Amino acid sequence: MGEIILPKLDQFRRIVVKVGSSLLVDRARGEVKRDWLHGLADDLAGLHRRGADVLVVSSGAVALGRSVLGLPPGALKLEDSQASAAVGQIALARIWAEALAERKIVAGQILVTFGDTEERRRYLNARETLGRLMAMRAVPVINENDTVATSEIRYGDNDRLAARVATMASADLLILLSDVAGLYDAPPAQDPNARLIPVVPRISAEIEAMAGGAASELSRGGMQTKIEAAKIATAGGAHMVIADGQQPNPVGRIARAEPCTWFLTPSTPVTARKKWIAGSLAPQGVLTIDDGAARAIVAGASLLPAGVKNVEGDFSRGDCVLIRNAQGGEIGRGLVGYDAGHAARIIGRNSRAIAGILGIEGRLEMVHRDDMALAGDALA
Repeated sequence: MGEIILPKLDQFRRIVVKVGSSLLVDRARGEVKRDWLHGLADDLAGLHRRGADVLVVSSGAVALGRSVLGLPPGALKLEDSQASAAVGQIALARIWAEALAERKIVAGQILVTFGDTEERRRYLNARETLGRLMAMRAVPVINENDTVATSEIRYGDNDRLAARVATMASADLLILLSDVAGLYDAPPAQDPNARLIPVVPRISAEIEAMAGGAASELSRGGMQTKIEAAKIATAGGAHMVIADGQQPNPVGRIARAEPCTWFLTPSTPVTARKKWIAGSLAPQGVLTIDDGAARAIVAGASLLPAGVKNVEGDFSRGDCVLIRNAQGGEIGRGLVGYDAGHAARIIGRNSRAIAGILGIEGRLEMVHRDDMALAGDALA
């Protein structure tokens, strides 16, 4: 096997940056580390200027809120944690909005729960919101909605949340800023000969053992959750990198190829998403299309209502549906943009007429090409 060439930061078009609470907030003082934040904001502005879409997954609401509320150190009761998040989220949003505004970038706040990334309809809504913000060149700042989440229905760590966001947004890179430079082959605090692993082409059992299991004595520094995040991100077609976030301008350090650990994916966000649609979702209905629409989607177009002849099944927006040609052959399958009842009312009609028919502004596409996986025979 030949030498692995590490990716370069300037090759990525959509980047999620995860910022942990300990990096952003001085816990002893309950204040934001403003010099550090402004260095990171400079890094993000540089990515934004060169045309990349940038998303931030930021912790820190509870840490900020408990300081404002004057709560004592130590573990918080659930209701105190939720109250701290409610107060701290206002401060966190303002801090990010101001830091980015100084660099002429608009920030948008999105609070998500576990269900928003796991239930398809809510997932689709969140995905569309992210897409619209990025189309307007805003930077979404995302956090788990700790004001309503309980231990049974929350991620519990923003590493895995960031990986889900990367997949939802079709990002091609996830950056986890950490308190360590990356994955080591032994605990660096205990073994002076511990070696940093610069690249992980595939997450093997050996790699997982380096992080340690949840109940393992080897488990350290949240590395297991980072490996779990890497599994999610790489399965979704995104590379992932763990880097030392304690240093000034931490993203710039990645660009300068300073020590970090890259987790590589053999896929892309689009191909990974199409594979998921083709193989992991049970179809809930059928759209029969005309020959012109069949030719158009095989050529790479989205499926518009005008090309649909018939609707079968009781499906909801975001469900998977089969797409069949006029002869009954399967062309592919995809995530439908309308409930079955609305879909039946707009088939055969121009997309510009949708608002007049339904009384609401809907998507132009019945199935967007990015949400569609074609059958092998259709591509032949």
